Amino acid sequence: MDKNAFLAMGLLAVLQAAGCQPKGWVIKPAPVDETLQERVIYRDEGLFVSDKIAVIDVDGVLLNQRQAGLLGWGENPVSLFIEKMDAAQSDPAVKAMVLRINSPGGGVTASDIMHHRLMQFRAARKAPVVAVIEDVGASGGYYLACGAERIVAHPTSVTGSIGVIVQTVSFAGTMRMIGVDAKAVTSGPRKDLASPLKPLDKEDLKIIQGMVNDFHERFIAVVDGGRPELSAEQVRALADGRVYTGQQAQANGLVDDLGYVMDAIRQAKRLSGSERVKVVMYARPLGHRANAYSRDQAPAPQVNFLNVNVPSLLDMTRPRLLYLWTGQTAGR
Repeated sequence: MDKNAFLAMGLLAVLQAAGCQPKGWVIKPAPVDETLQERVIYRDEGLFVSDKIAVIDVDGVLLNQRQAGLLGWGENPVSLFIEKMDAAQSDPAVKAMVLRINSPGGGVTASDIMHHRLMQFRAARKAPVVAVIEDVGASGGYYLACGAERIVAHPTSVTGSIGVIVQTVSFAGTMRMIGVDAKAVTSGPRKDLASPLKPLDKEDLKIIQGMVNDFHERFIAVVDGGRPELSAEQVRALADGRVYTGQQAQANGLVDDLGYVMDAIRQAKRLSGSERVKVVMYARPLGHRANAYSRDQAPAPQVNFLNVNVPSLLDMTRPRLLYLWTGQTAGR
């Protein structure tokens, strides 16, 4: 029996056991080929319209790992982005790109990989790229936008947050209260740096601060390179971690224009020199994995009253270098 059919039957049995009696089920065939499919979302009038503008959507937190959901695992944002970029770059009819961003950022490395791939596309194709920031394009989301030729921000968007954060946690005090003692056997005094099982000392914080400063300088360099009308000193003055509204970002030179997705598409069309275009997006029917940033087959979906994943809980306590807007403004 097909695995998906088996899982559907199992889910039906769980729902019925819980007292849920659905009136009916609709079974739809799914294509065997799970690679990305091109979908035309807009087309200029006329015959033989061949030039394309590819809209690449970037949503949610940018981490180089698959995202967990209620019934299983979703996409790896880095893998999906690279696959979409590969599809656009391999199509000679794609004359321009619109990068639609709605993300508060994410991991330092994930953001940098995606920005690097965008710059590869621009170098290989010489095609204009216009980024459009919707609700939020902050921190790593803005880092990625700086790889575009022009940036359009929705009037109600939030952007900026140029900075780095490492969130640490220590359970040492609680462990002492309940009589638990943890001792790590290490090869060096800093091997257990920022472990949640010991107090953070001044030397730990000094080392972490040095790493944060290095990656902050990298962020500033990316913004400086992507916003040539701003000097490095101007970028540094704006890079205290705060967020800006779309209007504030435009006034400070962090974005070029205020507008909407269709405004970005019109700009991309103008910059490409194409008279008539098709606007396309890429999507997949199922969870195909296509490159080195993908992982192996995800575990089967589970429906439990309580499902505690110990490795995931431990991952929450691990210090992680992030280009991420956490919702706090500068000075708090």
